[in-house]
Amino acid sequence: MKRFVRRAFFAALVILSAVSCRCPKYESYTDTIEVNGVSLFYAAEGCGKPVILLHGNGGSHNTFETTTRQLAQAGYMVYAIDSRGQGANKALDEYHYKDMATDVKEFIDAKGLVKPAVFGYSDGGIIALQLEVMYPGTLGAIITGGANIFVEGALTESFRQKHFYKENPKPLEIMMINEPTMTVEDMKGINTPCLILSGENDIILPEHTRLIGENIPGAEYEILPDEGHGTYIRNCRKIGDLILGFFGRIGY
Repeated sequence: MKRFVRRAFFAALVILSAVSCRCPKYESYTDTIEVNGVSLFYAAEGCGKPVILLHGNGGSHNTFETTTRQLAQAGYMVYAIDSRGQGANKALDEYHYKDMATDVKEFIDAKGLVKPAVFGYSDGGIIALQLEVMYPGTLGAIITGGANIFVEGALTESFRQKHFYKENPKPLEIMMINEPTMTVEDMKGINTPCLILSGENDIILPEHTRLIGENIPGAEYEILPDEGHGTYIRNCRKIGDLILGFFGRIGY
């Protein structure tokens, strides 16, 4: 038992040493920032090339605790943002993906980030793609998990039955019912390296993921076997491995 503890202790020292060697200014903090008329809470960790993490509908940066640490230890500066009206932010009466895309663009500008990579899960993936459509050339890489670019024909019927036919849908659900409204032509105009992911058992139909991936020039896309909408993402090392593998392939 003592030998095991010693090994674990020295392994931890090796990891921390490697991180500190790569990142002499390693940081870990939380803060808020005023952008686009709203206040956004975010958690930051690491140092190096910037990576922004965007959560799904009604979620928060806590979705990415494992991924944040994984990417930070690999030598990246990670910013996990609570989207407007969600997480630690004050709830709003109305939401639109284009507003959220502008929020992230203004965050990037305010922080002085140069072509950051963005991983977006579900709504976060929509926001990442919408941002690059609205502000071409802003991002250095885009990875999405379970994102759609329009509503009709993109989602499973079981998901639609659960959320689309309520008498009094919540503001975030109203956005999800009516948006996003991007097009295939919009995807053809994206020139940023992209990795488009969804699960085999996702709420996003496989053909929609393929539609996105096949129309972004040079994009990679994959339907992950046996995975659902967030099984490979929520506090799971698998998404971090996929992100880091993609960064290696594109030299980010």
